[in-house]
Amino acid sequence: MKLIKAVIGTELASFEKYFKEAFESDVFLLDKILRYLTRQKGKQMRPMFVLLCAKLGGEINEQSFRAALVVEMLHTSSLVHDDIVDDSMLRRGAFSVNALWKNNAAVLTGNVLFSKSISLLLDNGDHHTLEIFGSSIKKVIEGELLQIGKSKKLNFDEAVYYEIINGKTATLLASACEAGAASTMSDNEQVQKLYQFGENLGIAFQIKDDLFDYGKAEIGKPTRNDIKEKKLTLPLIYTLNNCQSGLRKKLIRIVKYNNTDEASLDFLVAEVEKHGGLAYAEEKMLEYREKAITILHEFPPSETRDALEELVMFTTDRSL
Repeated sequence: MKLIKAVIGTELASFEKYFKEAFESDVFLLDKILRYLTRQKGKQMRPMFVLLCAKLGGEINEQSFRAALVVEMLHTSSLVHDDIVDDSMLRRGAFSVNALWKNNAAVLTGNVLFSKSISLLLDNGDHHTLEIFGSSIKKVIEGELLQIGKSKKLNFDEAVYYEIINGKTATLLASACEAGAASTMSDNEQVQKLYQFGENLGIAFQIKDDLFDYGKAEIGKPTRNDIKEKKLTLPLIYTLNNCQSGLRKKLIRIVKYNNTDEASLDFLVAEVEKHGGLAYAEEKMLEYREKAITILHEFPPSETRDALEELVMFTTDRSL
């Protein structure tokens, strides 16, 4: 991350001020929750992608900062809502908002962050940025609903999996890159290249996240949650499509009926690894990462491009 800090360190410090101001409220309870969220913030990779894509086209400006802030607010809003849907008590190694303040307060907090992000863009006339994120929000919601529908039927189609993660994860990262680029670039073809860059990276990022669910490391949230929630991620989809029918039926029964039994989960995870599910997912993750880097290398060499590549490697090589 050294090069990233060298290239946009000053801008990241400025962004931090915008971030803290946005996560404040005159309503006591809301202010308390928002301040808690600022203390539990992640690495803020999406704002980094916004700022670096903006710098690839010119000087970072106020529109760039607003785009970076909006993507972080939308992402945080989605995490708060996800924890409610998943009934998760942990987020980044700490209690989730719903664990501390119950679902009602968590739903409303997520809604406030969503509405604040829209108001920020409207109040400043950032209509194009609003169009970019508006389209992204629609795809995110559709991706979540598609996953809910497919989880009930335990769909084993790898193409459907990519359709889901493209909506759930990749589209927001792609929009972050597009919004950053659009704040400094006038060539729409170049802007769209960075959208595609973010989309491919977003798919790689989600596959990496799915792989964590099969690990034993402390990653700040419960592992095996995807299996318990009957979400068919790439390692399991590959295994189900490439194992004998008897084992396939047994694994499906575990997902359907024994997804909270630790011994059954241990068996499933071991079989996924044994049948190459983890190795296959890792291979596909690297494939999408390479697609993202190939698109990035269509831009002229620069310190900013190198910093973006460093961030790509960080997001896909991370251990949590």
